[in-house]
Amino acid sequence: MPTALPLPPRTARLLPWIIATAQFMPMLDGTILNTALPTMARDLAEDPLRMQSVVIAYMLSVAVLMPASGWISDRFGTHRVFLGSILLFTLGSLLCALSASLLQLVAARVLQGFGGALMMPVGRLVVLRAYPRTELVRVLSFVTMPALLGPLLGPPLGGWLVEYASWHWIFLLNLPVGLFGCLVAARLMPDLRGLQRTRFDTPGFALFGAAMLLISIALEGLGELHLPHARVVLLLLAGLACLAAYWLRAVFAEAPLFSPGLFRTHSFAIGVLGNLFTRLGSGALPFLTPLLLQLGLGYSPSQAGMAMIPVALSSMAMKPLAPRLIERLGYRRVLVGNTLLIGALLASLALVDGDTPYALLLLHLGLIGAVNSLQFSAMNTVALIDLPTRDASSGNSLLSVVVQLSMSLGVGIGAALLNGFSADGAAQGDPLLAAFQGTYVCVGLLAMFGAALFFQLRPEDGRPGWRHDELAD
Repeated sequence: MPTALPLPPRTARLLPWIIATAQFMPMLDGTILNTALPTMARDLAEDPLRMQSVVIAYMLSVAVLMPASGWISDRFGTHRVFLGSILLFTLGSLLCALSASLLQLVAARVLQGFGGALMMPVGRLVVLRAYPRTELVRVLSFVTMPALLGPLLGPPLGGWLVEYASWHWIFLLNLPVGLFGCLVAARLMPDLRGLQRTRFDTPGFALFGAAMLLISIALEGLGELHLPHARVVLLLLAGLACLAAYWLRAVFAEAPLFSPGLFRTHSFAIGVLGNLFTRLGSGALPFLTPLLLQLGLGYSPSQAGMAMIPVALSSMAMKPLAPRLIERLGYRRVLVGNTLLIGALLASLALVDGDTPYALLLLHLGLIGAVNSLQFSAMNTVALIDLPTRDASSGNSLLSVVVQLSMSLGVGIGAALLNGFSADGAAQGDPLLAAFQGTYVCVGLLAMFGAALFFQLRPEDGRPGWRHDELAD
């Protein structure tokens, strides 16, 4: 069915709240879970080091299914797919709470991952298709605000639940939220579909899914899994080979999973590649900073957790300002300047040491949260705003995959750099603190490289009225 039909006023007001709730659930679930893993291991009579499989199972199931989210939405409609994704995530949460063994818990997390793989990109696709392109920045900024509450509420809430209740409540909390989301989505979620039905690209999905799976395991091997470097290299090369095979096939396929033609849209190509390279730096921040505060500076876990609150608060405060800044300055100026600023702020964390006042550290982290928030709003919107309607679902799915992959890549690179600098016997002073400082300089420089990509944007890219008469073609 056509996707340009206007929404009823009540639906237009409430729909962002439904999508925001769906963004919030996986973010809260993931940040709560890390706090509870030691307690869960004790209750399940497992080695705590094996519990990381609970996190990895979710991540890998998301990486495998997310590439198909655009075709699934076009084939079955956003109403059924979005509703089904919430139901899958909620059912997975219930099964997690009822799990009596690690194997059952991992299987339930896979089911949760399938729900999360559809929930987040389909929600953004609905925004892309249901609202005028001139409102895209405002609506996307709004729906991502509650997701920022996950990292803020997750760690303290997880610690409180584990200490005063049980780890099962980490998953049971999702049940009322999920059921409420299902009831509201069933009434208000529009049923938007692609303009034409195409056959599912099964060989392409197999190649692309294998690439995401192998690359994700390789990246986790650098960090959480501590795989030997030779094995990581082999996995990474195998994943890149599958990815290259996919793109070679996509050039000649009639209806590929992701068409190379997507990159003919100038702003989309720059937005996707800029997302990938910029998040290499900013994606390492949530991994590195708690470790720096506790291992490098000797902060207590509660102090380290409190220090991350300014990041989330400033991120939320920036969201309402982002549309005005982008409208006034344009995507090119905002993204080039802000990317350089992000890199400089990340690199300047290398100046933090035991003598840095706590208040100054909080201000520094708060600034990083604000500029990151503006960056994500601008990057995601510029990638989607000029896409023709026929490419909306495919382009949105590819953007979701790139965001997911780049966050994992940022953590993997951060872990690899930290391990490398830690092994450097030439480090002066406190070797561990010096390793963190060298790592922050490197990830800051990596983030800055994205500015060269965003400099390729034209001043008119993403501007209201620019080519919008062609977007319905």
